[in-house]
Amino acid sequence: MNMQTAGDIPLSITSDNSSSERRISPSWTLGQLKAKLEPITGIPPLSQKLTLRLRAQQSVPLEAADEENTQLGSFPLAPYAEIHVTDIRPPGMRQNFTDVSLVPKYEMPPSEYEQKTDSVLAWKKAKKLGRFDPHAPSIEQAKLQALETEIKDRGIEVGKRCRVGGEDAKRGEVVYVGEVEEIPGGAGKWIGVRLDEPVGRNDGSIGGKRYWGKEGDPKFGVFVRPERVETGDFPALDDLDDMEEI
Repeated sequence: MNMQTAGDIPLSITSDNSSSERRISPSWTLGQLKAKLEPITGIPPLSQKLTLRLRAQQSVPLEAADEENTQLGSFPLAPYAEIHVTDIRPPGMRQNFTDVSLVPKYEMPPSEYEQKTDSVLAWKKAKKLGRFDPHAPSIEQAKLQALETEIKDRGIEVGKRCRVGGEDAKRGEVVYVGEVEEIPGGAGKWIGVRLDEPVGRNDGSIGGKRYWGKEGDPKFGVFVRPERVETGDFPALDDLDDMEEI
């Protein structure tokens, strides 16, 4: 095949992880081309297998016994043809350029973000929206108010009979209504119930602080949120009521 003497040729360079258009000089050797393709594809020269794909669906291997002395003009290069670069390394040795989870991500410190004047936070501050609205109750206040409303609507008071979670096996008496500081993240009122049967989680104390009862009654106590308490006529169950006469 005669050597080409034309100027640089525009070609499409593709691999499993990249695709771009480059101008290739027919005077380059195969070795020079592979060296130039490494920063484009991320594949080392010795691990590259090159294939020239022409418009007529014809594929021509770009290979030679002496790559450092074989010029690209020895091959049928054509404008806008494709050179596909295959990574011949074992899969475990190939770099994955498409997995974005492997890319280090910059996270701006909160203190720096709060100082920015062109951020969403700055816009909310300027418009007094969300938590910056002085007339809007905070999320925490709304949560506390919702608990108070639930207690009132359900008629929950100390001394009332109840059941917990809609389970008849968890009947008992409301013995405490109030804050329980020992429960992490548990701001707002909790309902303490002394159960008829040992199907609870404590003995009326949490974190060493006693809210009712006495030590030695394990599993007869439970603290729950108001929405799990149903007050009403729930007398203690008698297992003998279900027995038939013999």
